[in-house]
Amino acid sequence: MTNSLHAFNQALAYIEEHLEEEIDLRAVASRAACTPYHFSRTFSYLAGITLTEYIRRRRMTLAAVALREDGARVLDVAVRYGYASADAFARAFSAVHGVAPSQSGEAPLKAFPRLHFQLAIHGGEEMNYRMESKPAFRIIGFHRRVRLIYEGINPEIAAMWQALTPPQITTLKSLSNTEPRGLIQATTHFAEDRGEGSSIEHYIGAASTSACPSEFVALEVAASDWAVFATQGPFPQTMQDVWGRIFSEWFPSSGYQHTGGPELVWSEHPDIHAPDYRNEIWIPVKAA
Repeated sequence: MTNSLHAFNQALAYIEEHLEEEIDLRAVASRAACTPYHFSRTFSYLAGITLTEYIRRRRMTLAAVALREDGARVLDVAVRYGYASADAFARAFSAVHGVAPSQSGEAPLKAFPRLHFQLAIHGGEEMNYRMESKPAFRIIGFHRRVRLIYEGINPEIAAMWQALTPPQITTLKSLSNTEPRGLIQATTHFAEDRGEGSSIEHYIGAASTSACPSEFVALEVAASDWAVFATQGPFPQTMQDVWGRIFSEWFPSSGYQHTGGPELVWSEHPDIHAPDYRNEIWIPVKAA
């Protein structure tokens, strides 16, 4: 765990050294010994904000110092921190500080110090998981581009479930011939910063090695090892809490990293309101 935290802090140091340049997420993630996907997702859970927002706040903090203390011109500061125009810079500055750059001399401003991760002990609550190794398969079903929501029921995903007809459900269940069995969900193609409200590709269907019928679409899933986390409790809070802990607690201490493949959810049906509702979260992993 300590080594992982040190690697993440090395990545943060790299960001700090390159705030006046375009930051290459691959270079950042390599210093944390993980993929860009894993770094962005873990950062969001650990820091409570997206990586993109953190970088923006740090740049605007330093920009405020340049304007107030150094007397730099607005356009020069805008260019220094990667903005093509003074107007674009002014909008970003105002979003962070609540005032225009021209008012930075007399108005109160906000400062966002650089982050540094350190070890903290929380509760010691157990996480139930197992490892599964699966050859390649496909998810056959329906998909839609939806908004990412970290808390509560996602209305766009709920609408996808409601749109399924009984004949479609029967057909999909008949196609399920590999774990996880029955109807499942898959999420992939996250936006780079995994921010709340960003778009994702969401699938509802069945894990299968069969050919895909013309009425459905198929998501090809590469052979992989999977970390499978069991959850039991009120839906969706329990599942979302465990999902957050996977990235903020399990990954930094596990010796695994995310492969970037789709994340799967198997859910017990039909009563999502049951107080002991069961889910499984399947995360594709590889040794770090």
